[in-house]
Parts: sequence; structure tokens; C-alpha cells
Amino acid sequence: MTSAQSTASSSVWLDALATALGPVIWGSTYIVTTELLPPDRPFIAALLRTLPAGLLLVLWCRRWPAWGDWVGWRRLLVLAALNIGVFQALLFVAAYRLPGGVAAVVGAVGPLVVMGLTWALDHRRPPALALVAGALGVLGMAALLLSPGARWDMVGVAAALVGTLCMAAGTFWSRRWRSDLPVLAFTGWQLLAGGVMLAPVAWVVDPPLPALTPTHIAGYLYLSLAGALVAYALWFRGIARLPSVAVSSLGLLSPVTAVLLGWALLGQAMTGVSLVGMLVVLASILAVQWAMSHAVPPGGR
Repeated sequence: MTSAQSTASSSVWLDALATALGPVIWGSTYIVTTELLPPDRPFIAALLRTLPAGLLLVLWCRRWPAWGDWVGWRRLLVLAALNIGVFQALLFVAAYRLPGGVAAVVGAVGPLVVMGLTWALDHRRPPALALVAGALGVLGMAALLLSPGARWDMVGVAAALVGTLCMAAGTFWSRRWRSDLPVLAFTGWQLLAGGVMLAPVAWVVDPPLPALTPTHIAGYLYLSLAGALVAYALWFRGIARLPSVAVSSLGLLSPVTAVLLGWALLGQAMTGVSLVGMLVVLASILAVQWAMSHAVPPGGR
């Protein structure tokens, strides 16, 4: 390996590590929501996570999409719906109707969906190792999170599946529709537009907020600043620098983080099968990163 190749490989892995911080932060969403926020207000939580973060980023960057670029605006709104608005709404529908394990296992098919889109639309056949590792990631997630008596509510399963398809498509098309906006501005506009889409849903579906305590405020601030502003900025930065398949596989770190936080902070039990499942998921993520870093030059799809 030449010096240039070694430097490029190191850069790819550093970008993967930075991108991985986004799903790791998202993995804390469950414990923050259950322990710090008012109950039974999922869409308000999604709204307060996305809209303020979007406003902050847009005001900070002061970069606007070209007003006359209608194609660019349409693409931005489609991405905002896929990555933020529709995805967040369906995510919370699934979360309230399914056990977390079932929702996470359905969501684990996301990397395989991105591989399918890459194969079908970009005519790039994913490496065999990536395909196998993606399938093993689903099996590992099932071993990590599914209990024998898991309840498969069909509305919840449908919401989780459609939400997964939205996020996978959003990851793929965010890479394909490269924007001239800087990453932070691109992130801000998606969060802002997605938050606006969530506002009427939160208004109609959720009951009004109670008087907020300092704990509630701290939880909402964390979800917005860390869970949206920082995490999505890292995610979209990764999409701009890494293959879509590699980025999508890093999303499996979110449920893994949630399980570890539940064990460390809430005393939730972990069995031997769960530990094996976690190791399989982590091995799957590493295998996909390795396969894609060798299959696609840095900056390629």
C-alpha cells in the first residue's frame, strides 16, 4: 500500500468514526424520552427535537438555496420528508405500538435496502461481503433485542418498515442529490422543513404540554442540540464523504447504544444471547465498512 493509499484509507475510517457518533447519540433518545420528558407526547418530542435545531443552523449559516432553483427546492423538501418529517412520525408510531426489539429488527434491514437501491439505480453491485454482513446484522439485531414473546402489531410493523424505507431512501438520495450548500446549512434546512411538516401532526395528535420542569427542559434541549443538530450534521457529513451503504450500516449502532445505556443506567438485563447478538452486529458494521472502503474510492457512491 502506497503512502497516498494509506492516508486515504485512514481518512475513510476517521470519517466513519465521526459519522458513527450520530447513531450513538440517537441511541440515547429512548432513555432521555422515558426518563426526562413528559409522557405520551411523541410528536411534540419529534417537533421540538427538529424545528429549533433547524432554525439555529439556518440562522447560523445564513446560506439559502437558490430561490430560482425549483429542482433544488423540490429535492430539499423530498429529502426533508424522507429523513426528518415522515421518518420521525413513523418512528414514534412504531415506538408506541411495538416493543423496541421488534422495531429495531425491522429497522435493521435499512442497509440492505440501500444496497438494493445502489444496485438497481446506480448499477453498482455491492460486494458479496457487504451483502452477507448486512444480512448478519439483521440476525444479530434479532438475537440482541427480540424476546420469545415479542408482540408483532401489524400497524406498528408497517410503520417501522415504511419508516426504514424512508430513512434508507433519504440516505441514498442525499448522497445522489449533492447540494451546493455547506453540510451545516444542508442539515439545517432539512431539519427546519421536516419540523414544519411535523408541526400539524403534533398539534392534532398530541395533548398540550404540561407545565415544564427543569428536567423536561433539559431533556428537550438535549434532544434538539445533541440528538438533532449535532447528530444529523455528523450524519449528513458522512453521507457527503462515504458510500451510502457504509453510512446506512452505521445506523445499527443506535439500538446497540440504547441497549448498553439501558443496562448501565437502568439496570436492564442482558443475556448471553444478547451479548452474542451485539458482537454479531458490531462485526457486521465493521465488515460493511471494510468492504465498501475497498470497493469504492473515497468520495464515490
